[in-house]
Order: sequence, then C-alpha cells, then structure tokens
Amino acid sequence: MIVRKLATLSPEREIKAATWKSRRLLLADDKMGFSLHDTVMYAGTETRMCYRNHLEAVYCVGGRGTIEVLATGEVFQIEDGMMYALDQHDEHIVRPETDLRLVCVFRPALLGTEVHDETGAYPLLTAEAK
Repeated sequence: MIVRKLATLSPEREIKAATWKSRRLLLADDKMGFSLHDTVMYAGTETRMCYRNHLEAVYCVGGRGTIEVLATGEVFQIEDGMMYALDQHDEHIVRPETDLRLVCVFRPALLGTEVHDETGAYPLLTAEAK
C-alpha cells in the first residue's frame, strides 16, 4: 500500500511554474500506470496546454475558472465538483478566476520532473531521462 500526505510530501515531488504548482502524489516509479497530482492554478493567470504525449482527467475540488477548447472555441466553467477529460489531446487554455485546486490524473504516468514545453505539452520521459 502507498500512503502519502500532502503536508509531508518530499520537496522533489512539488513542481512550480509561473501560473501553477503541482504536488505529485503518485508517479511512474509507484508502478500504478498513471500519475496523480494535486495542482493549484493561480487566480488571474492563463495557461495554454496541449498534452500530445499524455491523456489527462481533471477534477476540480475548489475555486472557479474556465477552460477553452481551442479547436472548437467552446468555453466551459470550472468549479468545485466539475470534471473534464482531455481524451483527444485537446489544445486548451485554463483561466482561473480564483485559485483553482485540481486533482489531475495522467496516463502514461509522469516521472515527476516534467514541466510544460513551448507547445504546452509535457515531454514523454523515460526512467533513463529522469
């Protein structure tokens, strides 16, 4: 069994960027087949992403904002209790109105060191690349 608490998570499992921070609770080396992240996206920011190497499901547990799907122009409200899944490697922009707290699941699992590249994607890393 794997048991971790956010309050005692090791510092190398927290990745910070200008518009978000991600606390990585499960990673590839946990051998679950997916990674699990507690992510905070900061109010008043905008993050453009397109996970071409991963599928992601996101569940909002706090805050308010929007997600825009760039291919269609659709805009969806993000709020506590709402889920969205990027099942088509959708290019999107998240715009938090308040800090958003999101529970994110990635497949394949992340190693833990990934940050967005210039296209908004995470690179597909292997254990050798870590």
